[in-house]
Amino acid sequence: PTHHLAALGALAAFFGVFGDLAASMLKRSTNTKDSSQLIPGHGGVLDRFDGVMFAAPTIYIYAILFLA
Repeated sequence: PTHHLAALGALAAFFGVFGDLAASMLKRSTNTKDSSQLIPGHGGVLDRFDGVMFAAPTIYIYAILFLA
């Protein structure tokens, strides 16, 4: 059980950062500062959830493959 928690933590950290970098790359390629105006000053909605969009599916797949 402890090794699964360590693996999940490492995967979530890696893919969370990867998601943030991917969203930043997408915004830079379109020369856009904010992804929306819904949350002014925070980079938009995409910047609030970009890490989760990559980390959550990774954790789900890990859970199906190794914890089921």
